[in-house]
Amino acid sequence: MKILYLHQYFVFPEEAGGTRSFDLAKSFVELGYSVDVITTSAFIKSQVFTKRWTVIQRDGFTVYVLKMDYSNKLSYAYRVWAFLQFLIYASIKLLKLKGDLVLATSTPLTIGVPAMIKRLFHKTPFIFETRDVWPEAVEAVGAITNPLILKALYRLEEFIYHQAEAIVALSVDMKMSITSRYLGLCDKQVIVIENISQIERFQQQSVETNSGIDSLIGFKPRFVVLYAGTFGRVNGLGYCLDLAAMTLKKDKSIAFLLMGSGSEKLALIERAKKIGVYRENVFFLESVSKSELPNMYQLADMGSSFVINSEVLWANSANKFFDSLAAGKPILINYKGWQSNVITGDDVGYVLPTNDKLDVLEVEKFIRYTYNSNGLSQQNTNALNCAKNRYSLDVAVKKYQDLFDTIV
Repeated sequence: MKILYLHQYFVFPEEAGGTRSFDLAKSFVELGYSVDVITTSAFIKSQVFTKRWTVIQRDGFTVYVLKMDYSNKLSYAYRVWAFLQFLIYASIKLLKLKGDLVLATSTPLTIGVPAMIKRLFHKTPFIFETRDVWPEAVEAVGAITNPLILKALYRLEEFIYHQAEAIVALSVDMKMSITSRYLGLCDKQVIVIENISQIERFQQQSVETNSGIDSLIGFKPRFVVLYAGTFGRVNGLGYCLDLAAMTLKKDKSIAFLLMGSGSEKLALIERAKKIGVYRENVFFLESVSKSELPNMYQLADMGSSFVINSEVLWANSANKFFDSLAAGKPILINYKGWQSNVITGDDVGYVLPTNDKLDVLEVEKFIRYTYNSNGLSQQNTNALNCAKNRYSLDVAVKKYQDLFDTIV
């Protein structure tokens, strides 16, 4: 069977970003499937692209790369144009390629349009993988407010779901959102395949790790919280700065490492300076590749994931959550939902209150938590076991293989 894998923001492990699609594509090939990936050069920074399409052979599969710049620092209008540009070129490319099944993974939502065109002309079934409940999420954060545009996007979402042979949601909360809003999908396959804890990658530790955290920030804190991800509006890292400021007044031995890039990073650095936490207990670092990221987690005592105070965003399936578990580290979050339930149920981290509930008493509770060495040691073990039993690559691939068997 040949799978045509459609992902606008595909990356290799040597890039910064989520490698779910790479890991799945490689695993599908190992199972005997043939795989062609159609993507853009947006986040593939290790190569220079000069032609409209570049073909890369890698790990047994073929990657068709459309030359296209993209960043969340770009204007909204340019990003919309990028979505439309890829929609057109990917549709043409898909029609030229032979395949038995299309796997289209969002975001953006428009990724489903080339898959529908392929289905219309060649009767090729497609699976739509929902990484974010879009456009529900962009409406919740105010990124799109025009009611006509929102109505059109919701109609498109519904149409894609009904045309898809199956829908893969990356969390149980996403599935609930989809099935509650589109009741006609009850008879369709809407299955949950969460994001992946790449245990093999994150349990590898290089020699560089032994140089220690003091080489990065100039001293060795007692307890280190790592944030490795995007500095965007929805990530709500202002909360982390507030937490750091309140923590600094009570305990100077806790450090927060904020690693990544994004549209909000410069503003966050300025705010950190203003409130007196910059290079005191908050340290901003540049992004590293997925291959290098495990070293950073080995330097930390726990990972973290934050979002702004919007219930819709609680359904997210952030890479940070799964990377932390794969590294055998507890995870710190500031939202409710399914991840909060996993953290408390499996004892794999700490759940802070939402934005409007963070106060001195809550911060003091968190500080006491960081001194519980026996509890933290147990959470390290629990985190890795959770990754192995629930979110490993093997688990995700088996679910996908079962799904493929029901379609083709």
